[in-house]
Amino acid sequence: MTPQNFRASRRYLCRALAPLCVAFFALAAPPQALAEPVHGIAMYGDPALPPDFVALPYANPDAPKGGRIVMGEPGGFDSLNPWILMGRAPWGMGLHVAETLMARSIDEPFTLYGLLAESVETDEARSFVEYTLRPEARFSDGSPVTVEDVIWSYETLGTQGHPRYRTAWAKVASIGSPAPGKVRIEFTEPDRELALLMGMRPVLKKAQWEGKDFAQSTLEPPIGSGAYTVGAFEAGRSISFVRNPDWWGKDLPIAQGLYNLDELRYEYFADPGIIFEAFKAGDLSIWRETNAARWQTQFDFPAVTSGEVVKAEIPHQRPSGITGLVFNTRRPVFADWRVREALTLAFNFEFINQTLNLGTEPRITSYFANSALAMQPGPATGRVAELLAPFADSLTPGTLEGYAPPESDGTLRNRANMRQAMALLEEAGWTAEGGTLRDASGAPFEFEILLAQGAAETGQVVDIYVQALRQLGITPRIATVDAAQYVQRTNNFDFDMAWMLRALSLSPGNEQRLYWGAAGVAQPGSRNWMGMASPAADAMIDAMLTASDPEELTAAAQALDRVLTAGRWVIPVWYSKATRLAHSSDLHYPARLPLYGDWPGFAPDVWWHEE
Repeated sequence: MTPQNFRASRRYLCRALAPLCVAFFALAAPPQALAEPVHGIAMYGDPALPPDFVALPYANPDAPKGGRIVMGEPGGFDSLNPWILMGRAPWGMGLHVAETLMARSIDEPFTLYGLLAESVETDEARSFVEYTLRPEARFSDGSPVTVEDVIWSYETLGTQGHPRYRTAWAKVASIGSPAPGKVRIEFTEPDRELALLMGMRPVLKKAQWEGKDFAQSTLEPPIGSGAYTVGAFEAGRSISFVRNPDWWGKDLPIAQGLYNLDELRYEYFADPGIIFEAFKAGDLSIWRETNAARWQTQFDFPAVTSGEVVKAEIPHQRPSGITGLVFNTRRPVFADWRVREALTLAFNFEFINQTLNLGTEPRITSYFANSALAMQPGPATGRVAELLAPFADSLTPGTLEGYAPPESDGTLRNRANMRQAMALLEEAGWTAEGGTLRDASGAPFEFEILLAQGAAETGQVVDIYVQALRQLGITPRIATVDAAQYVQRTNNFDFDMAWMLRALSLSPGNEQRLYWGAAGVAQPGSRNWMGMASPAADAMIDAMLTASDPEELTAAAQALDRVLTAGRWVIPVWYSKATRLAHSSDLHYPARLPLYGDWPGFAPDVWWHEE
């Protein structure tokens, strides 16, 4: 299990069966002007839950309070500020302590309901958004959450926070308070998603940060308004979040059945491989298994056979996202798409999948696979073709005609694909001489694959891949670094090839700019690891953000999917249609599962402890 997969299995941990997506889009009502403040807001149409809803449909309002959960994390942490680029903060800090104006339902593609804000208002064009704060909202120290706190938080995050906040902030024309208890944000350009994104920014206590440099990492626990406060912690080793019995929002409908556990504890391990052993020994409460073969063959240890540990598979209906080996095209050796296609041909997916997963996992065939947002097989047609037409001369071959990752014959030698790979390399100016691939000047084809320490499964994939590359006269260097170095090097694009995971949702929006936008090529901390600067991709992202109906959004997403997939930026591996969870038998979750499955907002949020 790789560190990236372990973290991303919750984060985004970033993935929807096409029929349900189609049904959702077909039923979504056209956007209407909001004449007055309302309890929730959806990307399209109306929220699924009425104003008088009593609980989220995937929560158990009768769940008992108490107990604890202990989770394992790879690496360590040296900061308690998760909202900046500097330092490494604990995973749970941004989830459990701070709150946002609106809360997301993971049972809908993109819908928010009031949390710190009791209502939201916008117009049909979504040129502005206005929130009305709940007067009873309080920080954990008892002080009220004020309009001043909101405005300061938004301005500070937008100018000094992590780059992920800056894309949306750049589209804010103004932020202010038109009346007591209200925050109004005006936008500079059309972007339907902004009215929702602005409701998802953490609200921090301004007074705590006075006289301090927000952009610098710190081990001072932040004061938030959430259901949990920071408990005992030891930098780099462990941290606990303790449920606040006086939490101001415990009676809200959005909170019923949530935040049931008294303590959420994270234990950190320098070697990710030890995390599974700690779970087997009973030191951890939960384990997410990403390897299908291990799930079938290695879960016969005593705690499972005795019933102390139970296995569960949590299905989801979200896109596959992209996982695999990413080419950093800032490096000249990967600038030619023919080289990237050749190295993709050399990647023997069918053999690797059989070896590591017993052949059970489906391959990622596009960035939005497993959803209605995925590009369709064959040539682009209809609105997708219209969107891409202005960029036809600059698109990578296969974008308009249709492209899919190459299939091998499943044998170790992979002869047909290797012949195609060699032909492409020769076409791109590379020739094998004396068993080494060289360019016209005689320089060898060299690059380094960056891996995180303890990423055993990823290491196995790369080992098989390197054997195949040797057939082409290429012997990559393997650099294995600790988690801190991995983050630092990838943040600064200091790698040739690396293991990348990007989880995607049913509501792609401004985050796509951070992932693939040209502005991120030279911006440290952006998620554009491949270094792609594609006018077509930027235009498709613009089309998604200005789409006035679900059909236009789908067409734009399918067009973007073509640009990404045919660009050969990543050698894709596999995805799972369900999360494999093993957990202590005294931990429980509701039978009614959300649309997104095991996604931030599911575990540990709706779980409870009961012997």
